[in-house]
Amino acid sequence: MDCLFCAIIAGDIPSRQVYADDAAVAFLDISPWHAGHTLVVPRRHVADVLSQPEALSEIAPAINATSRLLTQRLGADGLNVLINSGATSGQEVFHLHAHLIPRYADRPGMAALMEREADIDLDAVHRRILGQA
Repeated sequence: MDCLFCAIIAGDIPSRQVYADDAAVAFLDISPWHAGHTLVVPRRHVADVLSQPEALSEIAPAINATSRLLTQRLGADGLNVLINSGATSGQEVFHLHAHLIPRYADRPGMAALMEREADIDLDAVHRRILGQA
């Protein structure tokens, strides 16, 4: 299987992991929309939420724990949770993943969701999430 997220889960490709449990792994998106943009993926390969809807309940605890971690450690005022299913929806990696996108009061609303922040220091954000900064 040639799956980017499976390789990240296996440790073959490095990531900035922020959370893991028996069912899921969460790591920073390498091309974030906002500081702290994190992906939560099931450890087992699942193409998308439509092909195996039960997988969503399997990763729900990780989505919840990671959401709380992001908002607490980064001081986010809100959070978007987004799951694309299929190429038409914008899914680019065909391994189920939930985007957790911390949102801040200085850039509210759906219109600002897709406007990428410039110059996000992923290592600094990672340290903050891990409580190392």
